[in-house]
Amino acid sequence: MDHESPESPPWWRSPAGMVALCFAAIAAFFLMTEHTAHVFGALPYLLLLACPLMHLFMHHGHHGGHGGAHERAEGDGSKGQGR
Repeated sequence: MDHESPESPPWWRSPAGMVALCFAAIAAFFLMTEHTAHVFGALPYLLLLACPLMHLFMHHGHHGGHGGAHERAEGDGSKGQGR
């Protein structure tokens, strides 16, 4: 009989991941309660940093696909057919 091994749980559901998430939540709580002025002081810089980071990470799937929709429209012969 073939028994498929169950898929391993994601990292954050493992015991080490749960402990790490708990420590991160505790650290975030104390950072917000004890250092609120510092956190809000860094907020404008974090927003400015988010722009280039989003640009880098959100365009990762565009390698080699420049003009894909335009090239497909030209390739199927639909351009210039009486419209």
